[in-house]
Amino acid sequence: MDIAFSSFLSISYFPSFPVQILGSSIMFTLYIFGSDDRIGAQGMIKESRHIPLFTSTQDFENYLPTSPVLSSRERGWEDLMVRFYHEPADLEETIFPGSADIYLVLITSGAVQAAERDLDGPWSTQLIQAGDWYLSPAGGGPYALRWKSLSDEPLKTLHLHLSADVFRRMVQQVGDRDPQRVILQELTGFQDPLLTQLALSLQQELQAPVSDSVGKLYAQTAAQLLTTHLLRCYVTSSISVPEYRGKLSSRQMRRLSMFIQEHLNQNLSLELLAQQVGFSPYHFARLFRQTTGISPHRFVLQERLVAAERLLKETDWPLAQIAAEIGISNQSYFTQTFKRHKGITPLLYRQLR
Repeated sequence: MDIAFSSFLSISYFPSFPVQILGSSIMFTLYIFGSDDRIGAQGMIKESRHIPLFTSTQDFENYLPTSPVLSSRERGWEDLMVRFYHEPADLEETIFPGSADIYLVLITSGAVQAAERDLDGPWSTQLIQAGDWYLSPAGGGPYALRWKSLSDEPLKTLHLHLSADVFRRMVQQVGDRDPQRVILQELTGFQDPLLTQLALSLQQELQAPVSDSVGKLYAQTAAQLLTTHLLRCYVTSSISVPEYRGKLSSRQMRRLSMFIQEHLNQNLSLELLAQQVGFSPYHFARLFRQTTGISPHRFVLQERLVAAERLLKETDWPLAQIAAEIGISNQSYFTQTFKRHKGITPLLYRQLR
């Protein structure tokens, strides 16, 4: 909702700092108020920055006020980048570059009075609080943002960058439409419980020590779900996203299960699994869930644990070797996952065999 400027949005609190456009970048002075490790408990940071008009998803974090607390960048996730931030309580006018991919931000804690504008446009102000979302389509231009805290709760945000290529492919697969004619809305301050549930699940996945191969398949599946939801709810023109009610045949499931078992120590991507039964990733993910009741990511994890049980019974291999053999590079994650699903640690399982 639009809210009139209050006293703290006056020029004394949010001056418009000089912005100089230098070719493909912007030069401006950044002021940050609030808690920050670089300045102690409270204070102000003053930095001069060159901000590009446009940047990649990988480099986007370099132009934000703070560094991410969690990031999927180190996990090598494909199709979807997830970052979690502890934001400054107050932020003076700050320029953010345009993004190559679809950009979503969830406020997970706190409340602020925020104002944003295009570089050549008027300010728009809103009350933003926990549970609210920002949605920016791919290819948008740079913009300015500023805020002031209205809550004792710290401001925390979860950022999702969805590959524009994944979105375009999905449009072609499910709607047989020209991706250039399917346009996402640009929205601020909306709530979406389903979208929030998905985002918090991704954050939880980041917080757990995880095998790269397991996490990548999880992220690819999540990217498919996110793209489908955006197409159904947030495009400017209606597009029909079909619901597939069928199932994979017994023969297809046997072929898929055999392929997974023979390649457990490899990176089993959603696209690679879909190729084994001749479907697009979108169609495959839905047919697979309707056949098994679980996601491809969960099924692969179950197969890995079954293989781990067999190796614990039949071999004296070290746990690290067993983990690597079933495609889990992190022994700690293997131990935690095995215990969570089987109720005991791998070592105790071996002793009781």
